[in-house]
Amino acid sequence: MTYQSFLYCSILAIIFFFTNTSSAHRKNLTVELIHRDSPHSPLYNPHHTISDRLNAAFLRSISRSRHFATKTDLQSGLVANGGEYFMSISIGTPPSKVLAIADTGSDLTWIQCKPCQQCFKQNSPIFDKKQSSTYKTESCDSKTCHALSEHEEGCDASSNICKYRYSYGDQSFTKGDIATETISIDSSSGSPVSFPGTVFGCGYNNGGTFEETGSGIIGLGGGPLSIISQLGSSIGKKFSYCLSHTSSTTNGTSVINLGTNSIPSKPSKDSTVLTTPLVQKDPENYYFLTLEAITVGKTKLPYTGGEYSFKKSKKITGNIIIDSGTTLTLLESGFYDDFGAAVEESVTGAKRVSDPQGVLTHCFKAGDKEIGLPEITMHFANADVKLSPINAFVRVTEDMVCLSMIPTTEVAIYGNLVQMDFLVGYDLETKTVSFQSMDCSGNL
Repeated sequence: MTYQSFLYCSILAIIFFFTNTSSAHRKNLTVELIHRDSPHSPLYNPHHTISDRLNAAFLRSISRSRHFATKTDLQSGLVANGGEYFMSISIGTPPSKVLAIADTGSDLTWIQCKPCQQCFKQNSPIFDKKQSSTYKTESCDSKTCHALSEHEEGCDASSNICKYRYSYGDQSFTKGDIATETISIDSSSGSPVSFPGTVFGCGYNNGGTFEETGSGIIGLGGGPLSIISQLGSSIGKKFSYCLSHTSSTTNGTSVINLGTNSIPSKPSKDSTVLTTPLVQKDPENYYFLTLEAITVGKTKLPYTGGEYSFKKSKKITGNIIIDSGTTLTLLESGFYDDFGAAVEESVTGAKRVSDPQGVLTHCFKAGDKEIGLPEITMHFANADVKLSPINAFVRVTEDMVCLSMIPTTEVAIYGNLVQMDFLVGYDLETKTVSFQSMDCSGNL
């Protein structure tokens, strides 16, 4: 059993393969993913141990989760450097390559632009809008401008240019112009697939904790200005991803699929397709599901948590956010007490110990016997998703494993460790999310 894969959720080093569907206007795109800590990543540090990378990912999860529930002047409620993936695209005419954080919890895509009033350091050249023949600003009274929330929207009345301003939970920020550009994606044939007139933010005042590797943020959330929403008709309002567990032979290859063929429509010989409603609620850029219960071994525990309100007598739909950018899964703290106790009772061949880093709550160290881990099933509305031990537990040392779920007093989050080796499909037309168990390393 390989556990290095728990780390593998960070850089979208993207290669798109393009095919036409039966509709002349719809496309299917497959995106190859490379983890930020793999040797192929620009962030790879050979001096970091597996434990170093795990702990860093866990801390990013906690930082990111603390701001999901924030209702103040935040764009996505996240720390700016909290995303687990980067995405490579081209923008402008002629095209310029950019690498930016890919975030399923963000709406507007933005990148750094010249001339900078203030820009954070980035390794690649900063986008120069004056060198592009397809760059066009949006007016203050445009529909696009009004799609921004009140605290995000601004206007330069003298030039009639729509402005945006975003702040993040760690005091990072970006400000700039709302504009449209041609976004291009490389295809397997070598000919780029272009999407003209794509709305994005051209940021000329940006700062905070952004890494030098990236140029900004690519929004993959459910809001009207996200890339997913803007490409809606051309991709049939459907996308999916398959995050793999890595091994020495696969190097953690994962994919994102855009288009009508991306959603599993029928079960395979080895697994069924489980579908649960996608709940529409504020903020609309987040993807909400309803978690009804969790089974540990043979013990089924009704989930009593709800977003922003944790009253055990009240069942709330849309009580957990599914997010590919958060590593751990976070569950309401009142429910977690009983859940953790059930897990501890079900683990065999090991004794409970403390996490040396103080992040994870339920860790178990092996004795003379092999550790026996319980099967955990997540009961979403109409979908019972069975997790393998390598989804629900993380091996932090050779003789110690820890539960990949922790308590929270904020909104619950279904993180990426429990999603690995599932094809997770989003159908924004039918408003559903589907799960199909599969070996994601063979999904290309």
